[in-house]
Amino acid sequence: MTTDDRTAPPHAGSERETLRAFLDYHRATLARKCEGLTDEELRQQSMPPSTLSLLGLVRHLAEVERAWFRRVFEDNEAPMVWSRTIDFQAAYDASRSTRSEAFAAWEAEVENSRRIEREAASLDLTGHQPRWGTAVSLRMVLVHVLLEYGRHNGHADLLREGVDGVTGA
Repeated sequence: MTTDDRTAPPHAGSERETLRAFLDYHRATLARKCEGLTDEELRQQSMPPSTLSLLGLVRHLAEVERAWFRRVFEDNEAPMVWSRTIDFQAAYDASRSTRSEAFAAWEAEVENSRRIEREAASLDLTGHQPRWGTAVSLRMVLVHVLLEYGRHNGHADLLREGVDGVTGA
């Protein structure tokens, strides 16, 4: 991996600045774990029967971004990227995917999520989570998505280590 150019979250800041910065830090961490790898290396799976790979994580987190920002705050009926149903596992199978395809979708969803967050008047903005059938706040969505990235970046550490022995954030 190259030099670490991620922006560290602030040591002091507003709740919104802190949540935004930590989420962007974790997004950058996922991208960093995929740096310098070929499509084949990005598709390398952990171990059978799992189809989990770095590329699968990128695809999955594109779905997470869409489900928690676009579907909650803009269009409850927006289709998922790789699943006709709300099946987050479908994105894990990246056996026919490419870096270009997966990252284009992920980056588009990240930019849409950032726009929604920036345009929100406050963290108290509520949207409808269609899977739960209830209202959720932007604050809750930011925390939930941040936790998703944290968990999956742990998987990314192990997957990257399996590809080339590189460890560390």
